[in-house]
Amino acid sequence: MQRSSAAAINHITRHMLRPKGGELRPKLRSPPCDVFINHRGIDTKRNVAGLLYHHLRGVGIRPFLDSKSMKPGDKLFDKIDVAIRECKVGVAVFSPMYCDSYFCLHELSLMMESRKKVVPIFCDVKPSELRVKDDGSCPEKDLDKFRFALEEAKLTVGLTFDTLRGDWPEFLASATDVVIKNLIEVEEEGLIKKF
Repeated sequence: MQRSSAAAINHITRHMLRPKGGELRPKLRSPPCDVFINHRGIDTKRNVAGLLYHHLRGVGIRPFLDSKSMKPGDKLFDKIDVAIRECKVGVAVFSPMYCDSYFCLHELSLMMESRKKVVPIFCDVKPSELRVKDDGSCPEKDLDKFRFALEEAKLTVGLTFDTLRGDWPEFLASATDVVIKNLIEVEEEGLIKKF
């Protein structure tokens, strides 16, 4: 599986670095990430999201994880919103406290509005358990966007993982494979649209 992943990464990298004319793009002009990892930090930053970030980097993919990709002084929405708009694939790591976070739901709705390919990972939670909560602090229009995005994600085939009983190496390899396949698909769709 690692060998096919490496070949896929080389294929993706070649296409991402070469614009229409064939010349190499300067490194500074590359987007901030290939994959945006949307997650609830309190539930998954130190396990699923953090390990997935390191696993993706290990195979040459540029993931965005707020705690790894941002520095003190960065404006949250500015940096995160740009990363979401410029990424190719989003990974939404759903967890028991995911829907308690305005930031998680904002990121998910922006990925859906931007028509990103989103890979859901249901971590210690079933899709049917995920609901947008109205505590009165959020405008109704935001709640509607959040509900729509969450329903879209719940209707998307994803991965499930039990952090207590699951096989971590198998999960990370499988999640990485799924992300690579989606990156390749997005790249191929982009090439078709150019012609």
